[in-house]
Amino acid sequence: MSRELLDPPTGAPDGPDGSGPRVVLLTRTACPPCARAAATLDALGVPWRRVDVDEAAADSAAGREQRAEFGDRVPVVLLDGHEHSWGEVDVPRLQADLVD
Repeated sequence: MSRELLDPPTGAPDGPDGSGPRVVLLTRTACPPCARAAATLDALGVPWRRVDVDEAAADSAAGREQRAEFGDRVPVVLLDGHEHSWGEVDVPRLQADLVD
């Protein structure tokens, strides 16, 4: 399976094609590293969207595939639909890649 985001974000027109945030954080409930990653993204001030892999799995087959691919490594940061980092936010790399 591709490491692209299975269910593209919709909403805010701040992505490269106006489809939503460029940064998506894959999380789970009661996940301390996920909470730290969310706080890091908030501190960076970049628009981002949270996707709980367990909730997504309950909603669709694509969500189940996403949980199977990423669920054991949350938090996972996706940038433009591609895996960027996992376990924690790679801040210097993310900042550099957001400028590109």
